[in-house]
Amino acid sequence: MKNTAEKVAVCSRSFSQNTILRSELLARYEQVTFNDAGLQLKGDNLIEFLQEHEKAIIALETIDDSVLSLLPKLQVISKYGVGLDKIDIAAVRAHSKRLGWTGGVNRRSVSELVISFAIAMLRHVPAACREVLSGSWRQQLGNYLTGKTIGIIGCGHVGKDLVPLLRAFDCPILVNDILGFPDFYAAHGIEAVNLEELLERSDVVTLHVPLDDSTRGMLDSKRLALLKPSAVLINIARGGLVDEVALKQMLQNKLLAAAAFDVFAEEPPQDQELLALPNFLATPHIGGSAYEAILAMGRAAIDGLDNNSIPDIS
Repeated sequence: MKNTAEKVAVCSRSFSQNTILRSELLARYEQVTFNDAGLQLKGDNLIEFLQEHEKAIIALETIDDSVLSLLPKLQVISKYGVGLDKIDIAAVRAHSKRLGWTGGVNRRSVSELVISFAIAMLRHVPAACREVLSGSWRQQLGNYLTGKTIGIIGCGHVGKDLVPLLRAFDCPILVNDILGFPDFYAAHGIEAVNLEELLERSDVVTLHVPLDDSTRGMLDSKRLALLKPSAVLINIARGGLVDEVALKQMLQNKLLAAAAFDVFAEEPPQDQELLALPNFLATPHIGGSAYEAILAMGRAAIDGLDNNSIPDIS
């Protein structure tokens, strides 16, 4: 039965622009406010947008005590996407709000991008492209992904999805995770190691952890220095996990072969020196931006409007 009483606000611009998601949401809720103006909602304009709504679909908007304290009518927050680092879970619980969230709905979109980044950087694709555009025509000698040792930091939804894709390339896989998944490791021939060993042994390192107090800055200058000079570092997880200044210096001094980042501590990134390096690839947070992933994330967010709970912070 269609809900005609409760008002829903959709903060996400990509959800609001998707005709399929719009129609599926409007089939369930009559009163919906979409972000048709394409606004980047934060602070006062976020609060104004959410006013008088009982439910909201949010994406990259920051939801904290300062926002929730001014939205007494809002009862449900449903997450479009998988990262919860911009949601103050303690504040959501303190204000007795309900959270709808489904993990891993965009995992294939992210894991396929990891494969594309790894091959692109091992074969020097960005540098070769820049040279062609500048008028140069010379072959770059690169390396296979096949047979390379891959270090996966974080073996959650994306990490687990990445493993069978890498098996097609006969890649030995090292994993570091604060949780243990011994059955999964055994089934796929994965070696679980500490973080330092993973960094020292891997040819390609890819990050798949959330951003919180335990992971912020986890790859600082000291840990980055453990990487092989021939290694490739990939971050499609969250900005803030890696010391970007130290990373730039290593790339400049050829202490690290290459890096590819989809996320940054500040978005859009402002360090033009880093962005201009021929051995660095930057994309604008497109990890989940596949058509199929947008539909999966959107449908999960719609479902979260009805299937939700007060979050547990224990």
